[in-house]
Amino acid sequence: MSKFKTQGFSRTFKNARKGLRIVLKSERNIRIHFMAATLVLLLGVVIGLSVVKLCMVLFAISMVVVTEMLNSAIEFSLDAVFHNRYSTLVGMAKDISAGAVMFATFVAIVIGVMIFVPAILAYFA
Repeated sequence: MSKFKTQGFSRTFKNARKGLRIVLKSERNIRIHFMAATLVLLLGVVIGLSVVKLCMVLFAISMVVVTEMLNSAIEFSLDAVFHNRYSTLVGMAKDISAGAVMFATFVAIVIGVMIFVPAILAYFA
């Protein structure tokens, strides 16, 4: 068993918080996603979205944030292993993980439009 398996339950939360701080400090895109998510959730509360619709929005937001975090982890890992040297396969892996973020973002936008447009129109009608 490795030393990491015996850290204890509270230590895993400390490591997770550290990872969240690292990604927030080092990745501009994740900060943009968090700011947009905050504004979207506030708008949802203001216009009175149902709990179910807010959960759908929150799920879409989480998918974007999770894919962005995984993208960052993949990039950091590959840069560490390959010492920032160019490799076609590394470039492909990074492009694929960035594509996953873009796909999750597009799906989140579609979900947002489907939920918010009718709700905003009803709010102002």
